[in-house]
Amino acid sequence: MTRPTRSYAVQSPSDPFAPFSFDRRDLQPDDIGIDILFCGVCHSDLHTARGEWPGTQYPCVPGHEIVGRISGVGSAVTGFEVGDLAGVGCMVDSCGDCASCDASEEQYCEKTGFVGTYNGPDSVLGGYTFGGYSDHIVVKQRFVLKIGHAEADLAAVAPLLCAGITTYSPLRHWKVGPGQKVGVVGLGGLGHMGVKLAAAMGAEVTVFTTSPGKREDALRLGAKEVIVSRDADQMATQASRFDFILDTVAAPHDLDALLACLKRDGTMVLVGVPDSPHPSPNVGNLIFRRRALAGSLIGGIAETQEMLDFCKAHGLTSDVEVIPIQKIDEAYDRIVKSDVKYRFSIDMASLTP
Repeated sequence: MTRPTRSYAVQSPSDPFAPFSFDRRDLQPDDIGIDILFCGVCHSDLHTARGEWPGTQYPCVPGHEIVGRISGVGSAVTGFEVGDLAGVGCMVDSCGDCASCDASEEQYCEKTGFVGTYNGPDSVLGGYTFGGYSDHIVVKQRFVLKIGHAEADLAAVAPLLCAGITTYSPLRHWKVGPGQKVGVVGLGGLGHMGVKLAAAMGAEVTVFTTSPGKREDALRLGAKEVIVSRDADQMATQASRFDFILDTVAAPHDLDALLACLKRDGTMVLVGVPDSPHPSPNVGNLIFRRRALAGSLIGGIAETQEMLDFCKAHGLTSDVEVIPIQKIDEAYDRIVKSDVKYRFSIDMASLTP
C-alpha cells in the first residue's frame, strides 16, 4: 500500500517546477510519517534540479531541510509520538553496519554511501527518493530528528538541517571554542550560520567576504571584524592570525591568501563544493607553518541532533525569507544572484489546492 503525495517537481534540467503527484510508502514497523510544514531551499537543490551535478533522475523533487509534524509511527518506533515536531535532513538511509555508521557518522557510509533524501535509491519501493518539496514524507526512525524549537520558529529552523549541520560539524570536530580566532569565508546560507555558531561557541569571528556591503550584517550576526578578501592590504593584516577558518564558498577561488591567514598548526576546512576545482594551493603555504587544509560533509544523525539542541539552547535559527512553493523558480534565480538573506524556506501549506 502507498499514500498519494503532492509535490512540486522538475521534469528536466530546463523545465520549470510544476505540481507533481507520487506515492509514498505506507509505514513499515520502524518508519515515521511526517506532514511537512516547511522545507528550506539549499543551493544543492538547484545544482541537482538544473542538472549542474551529474546523476540527476527526473522527475526530481528536491528538498532536504524538512520540518513538520508526525502524522504516524510504525509498530516498532519508540521515542516519537503522533503530533511531535520532527525534522529530516540530507539522509534517509545508510548501510548501518560499517565503521562510519557504527560511529554515528552515517554521512561517510563506506558500503552503500548515505542515501540522499532525494535522488537516492529507494530500497522499499524501488526507483529513487523524492524530497521535501512535498506535503508528506516517510522516513526510518533513526534518520528522524527531534525539534525542540517553538512551532513559530519552524520556518527558520528548517535550514538548520543542512546549513546548520554543515557548519556545526567542522566547528565541533576541530574543537572551536573560547579564546580562538575563527574566520568564516563567505556570508551566504552556510556562512551566516557559521558566524552564528562559532560566536555562540565563544570564538572571536572574522568574516572574509568579497562584498563590502555585507559588513553590517556580518557584525549583526556575531562577527567582530569584516575583511574584504579582494583588498590585498586588508588581507595582509590578517597573516598568521587564525586558529581555524571555515570556507563556505561554493565557487572556485584562490585558497593561498586564506591559508596564509592561519597560525602555525591552524586548519582551514572547505564545506562548499564548486562546480570546477579550486586553483591548486601552494604546498609551501602548508609545510612552513604546519597548516592543514581539510574538508567536511554535513554531519551524522547524532551530531545533527546535538546541533539542533545547541541551537535551541542558544536561541539560534537561520535568517530566512518564507516563500510559497509557486515561487520556487524565482527563488532559484535569486539564489544564483545571491539575492537572499540568507535562506529561502518554503511554506508547504501553499501546496494546498
